[in-house]
Amino acid sequence: MEINCLNNSIHNIKYSNNSFVVQFLTFKEIWIFNCYEGCQYLIANNNLKINNISKIIMTDLHIKNMSGLLGLLSSLNLIGRIKSLHIYGPKDLAYYLDLSKKYSHTNFNYIIYIHILTTGLIINYQKYRVYAFNNNCKYEFLIIQSEKYGKFILDKAQNNYLLPGPLYGDLKKGLYFVLPDGVILNGNYFTLLNNLFGNQISFILDRYYRRINIENNIIASIILY
Repeated sequence: MEINCLNNSIHNIKYSNNSFVVQFLTFKEIWIFNCYEGCQYLIANNNLKINNISKIIMTDLHIKNMSGLLGLLSSLNLIGRIKSLHIYGPKDLAYYLDLSKKYSHTNFNYIIYIHILTTGLIINYQKYRVYAFNNNCKYEFLIIQSEKYGKFILDKAQNNYLLPGPLYGDLKKGLYFVLPDGVILNGNYFTLLNNLFGNQISFILDRYYRRINIENNIIASIILY
């Protein structure tokens, strides 16, 4: 997973065109957080293809964060996109898009699914989960990547006279077991590589210290605000 910041600098002010893309290495998809005017140019400068965009997530309906949305949707239509697109945003986002299409006389040849943001889990796709939190009429997000387990070494398990079963799966997760005779089975000993912890990426917009921000981001590897 790679992260590219579109506006080159995210400052700690109220509205600063907070926009970035998340590019996944395991599957050809791009997620965009906010879509301000000129984001298409910066996406192209990062050698990304707009047709790989599968999800667009809006933090709020401020014009600085969504002024480039309609242009991006029109560009996707012009290049002949046929696969569906998912857009996540506040409840009035659908009303905004309907009015924009009406007065610009624009129609799209692909299906757009609009998801209304609520506090909690909003995306659960592959090994990634996205949680949204409402903060003063705008939303903040956590992107969590599940941990990756190492390769289980079957020969070591058989040499220790461990019978096949659910125990193999638990050892692969790195769990510990204490046998009745006091012998300790360390799951990391039976894996080729130690388990890799998942990443947590936090996207917060509040410039003040708040308890909920500290609790949600205490183990975050990257914080964007």
